[in-house]
Amino acid sequence: MSEERRLQILRAIVQDYVSTSEPVGSKALLERHQLGVSAATVRNDMAVLEDEGLISAPHTSAGRVPTDAGYRLFVDRLSQVKPLSRGEKAAIREFLEHSVDLDDVVDRTAKLLASITQQVAVMQYPSLSRSSVRHIELVPLTSHRLMVVLIVSSGRVEQRVLEVSEDLLTSEGETLVADLRTRLNAESSGRLLSEAAHGLDGLAEEFAEDDRATVRAVVQVLTDAMAEQREERLVLAGTANLARTGGDVVHLAPVLDALEQHVVLLRLLSTVNVDAADAVAVRIGAENPYEGLHSTSMVTTSYGTGAVAGLGVLGPTRMDYPSTMAAVRAVARYVSEILDQ
Repeated sequence: MSEERRLQILRAIVQDYVSTSEPVGSKALLERHQLGVSAATVRNDMAVLEDEGLISAPHTSAGRVPTDAGYRLFVDRLSQVKPLSRGEKAAIREFLEHSVDLDDVVDRTAKLLASITQQVAVMQYPSLSRSSVRHIELVPLTSHRLMVVLIVSSGRVEQRVLEVSEDLLTSEGETLVADLRTRLNAESSGRLLSEAAHGLDGLAEEFAEDDRATVRAVVQVLTDAMAEQREERLVLAGTANLARTGGDVVHLAPVLDALEQHVVLLRLLSTVNVDAADAVAVRIGAENPYEGLHSTSMVTTSYGTGAVAGLGVLGPTRMDYPSTMAAVRAVARYVSEILDQ
């Protein structure tokens, strides 16, 4: 019972400190929360919490603030993540549904997440290596020019144009294009790009000898597109929000330096646990492997079918964790729905 009561007091201290940014004393706890115990009991429990390293005194006042360990226990013991309101969910969906292409989706998502949480939003572009083939389209442009279109699950669209020797506008050419389109999608749709590329080996041998040169050219273009290595990219939004945190981020320069080093953020996003649906990872203070981020917390998750990339927010450890976790999870879910359309 005493352990549960101390957890209740810790929860109250975290909530009050996040709300007021002022150290929390026993008198304030009794006034703001229905704890059902005496002032002496609250003081004793706070002393135990301090001995356990869950709260600390920033100076000689009677107030206490949560430590990184205290925030961690608070997050781990959350019975449920605070849900967003129906209006908030509708606003997210409407804002993201107006996106015109993948770049716009990423840009809108980062700005939206920064606006909702008032933190720095970080969003990774969908990783091509973890994407699968959604559809392959072949479009004759002229009698001897063919556009090959690769559409992947992440929302990316790759286009290549190649010259072929056959006349694509004749009845025989149209039949070849239709048959090849059907076979390409039968072999590739729903498969990871690396698997799809391997599955196209030998496809040309299944066509008439006169058509094999064209088929090989198309397969080569698709294989190159599927195997092409791309530089991982990030989009940041809301960096100015760090300036509004007051003294919460003790050393601002190292944090800004870390934000400029995208490789650091990519590494953090890549280690999100994607095994569970809607998994949200929270790194608090020194749990961040990069020393420059030790005065911050990161709340991240993955998005897209097969968890193709990550997104999240970075802010001070004095963060509204339930609301931030809910926002990150909800935005990721809507982005996934849009990319899967």
